[in-house]
Amino acid sequence: MTGLRICMLTTFYPPFSFGGDAIGVQRLSRALVARGHQVTVVHDVDAFLALHHGPVPETPTEDLDEGVRVVRLKSPLGLLSPLLVQQLGRPVLHARRLRKILAAGQWDVVTFHNVSLLGGPGLLHYPEDAVTVYMAHEHWLICPTHVLWRHRRERCDGKECFKCSLTYHRPPQLWRYTGALDRGLDRVDTIVAMSEFSRAKHREFGLRQKMEVLPYFLPDSPPGPTPGSMPPHPRQYFFFAGRLEFIKGLDDVIEAFRSFSGADLVIAGDGNHAATLKTLAADLPHVHFIGGRTPEELEEYYHHALALVVPSICYETFGIVLIEAFRLGTPVIARDLGPFPEILRRSGGGVLFSSEEELISAMKRLQEDTVYRESLGRTGAYSFHEHWTEDIIVPAYLDIVRRASARRGLTRIADRISPPEAA
Repeated sequence: MTGLRICMLTTFYPPFSFGGDAIGVQRLSRALVARGHQVTVVHDVDAFLALHHGPVPETPTEDLDEGVRVVRLKSPLGLLSPLLVQQLGRPVLHARRLRKILAAGQWDVVTFHNVSLLGGPGLLHYPEDAVTVYMAHEHWLICPTHVLWRHRRERCDGKECFKCSLTYHRPPQLWRYTGALDRGLDRVDTIVAMSEFSRAKHREFGLRQKMEVLPYFLPDSPPGPTPGSMPPHPRQYFFFAGRLEFIKGLDDVIEAFRSFSGADLVIAGDGNHAATLKTLAADLPHVHFIGGRTPEELEEYYHHALALVVPSICYETFGIVLIEAFRLGTPVIARDLGPFPEILRRSGGGVLFSSEEELISAMKRLQEDTVYRESLGRTGAYSFHEHWTEDIIVPAYLDIVRRASARRGLTRIADRISPPEAA
């Protein structure tokens, strides 16, 4: 297979990023480079700075990230650049540069990720002769706020987008009422959801284009915790890892620990809801906030935890933390919502809860029944290697490209990708 020229377009890319979607783009890009492809990532620094509160990450001295070429767009007008994209739904200040980057003959494949502040739906028209793929890491295609959390207080079950945008203190996007998004998506060869749940949710909220499903992955062979290493926490504990936002559901878990004191709750991460959560847990000495941690430190916490708790009250598109736990043989206790039932049914590596009583019951059993806990851990680890490794998902991505190329009659691309059965 001859290497492909692939361009990844995304608003956020590490270190100018917030959550798991940007890490997912980085992992996919690096994995493709490792397989002999040429990958360039284009992202917008101003968009990150407009939303980021805190120290600004240090800009890498090189424009290469483990072989991935990185193009960082930055305008002298700063915040105005992403604001114009958000309002007009097309590239503005970076339009000329993006057209030059995406000109005919440059790429075999162009993959759109979260382009909400990079170029909006107008960017979908730019690639001239490449196979195009859109990966829906969030619900931006059907929700201006990306998360289907209506009026900052409830899961969305019907569109009230204009009023909802105002509750988020964001200018309403009038282009969403013009058909601009559909016209852009009609030009994309394949649209990808990260879970069956997310695909169904897109359909429910009116997306008329077909979607395929391609989940996230993790590198196949992490270093892992040192065998026989000491636990990073002195008592038995349940673990949470993620951004500290209201929609992540930690308020409910902390309340459950008022009546559950047999083990500790260790919380890794930071976010705009951190101060509220710390106030809520101020009188609970067995609830611990450890802030942000390196990937290596997080692996230690995952590995030694009784279970990972995933209590999100919003509609996630996937849930990378679940497969991070599975990879290290740690069971998962997840809210019976969104893609989590789908992932746990496929893995057999955890249990679901819908109420505080069910959460406490699950924690008690996992703490007290070592055989049960270890069985869930083994099953989750086995399923991880069956479903969510780099060696499974990257070829699946390339097969999506191959099939899209064949539909377009672009044999110069399709013939260079081996089908799965011949890989």
